[in-house]
Amino acid sequence: MPVIVQPPEPDGGRRVMIRGEYVGTAYHLLDVVEFLRRAGLPETDTTVDDPDLIEWRGLGPKAWTAAG
Repeated sequence: MPVIVQPPEPDGGRRVMIRGEYVGTAYHLLDVVEFLRRAGLPETDTTVDDPDLIEWRGLGPKAWTAAG
């Protein structure tokens, strides 16, 4: 899968890797969608739930605060 989203960090941001490259830290789902757009990948609402495209590590796409 080309996209990996790490678990939330203490500030709520999630590091995003696309095709093995760090592209930035997302603080909201819309940030992930923007990273997908910039990389030329699909950016529809259903894309964020596609396990063949995005691996959500630790927590899913609705989690934007650090656990604990």
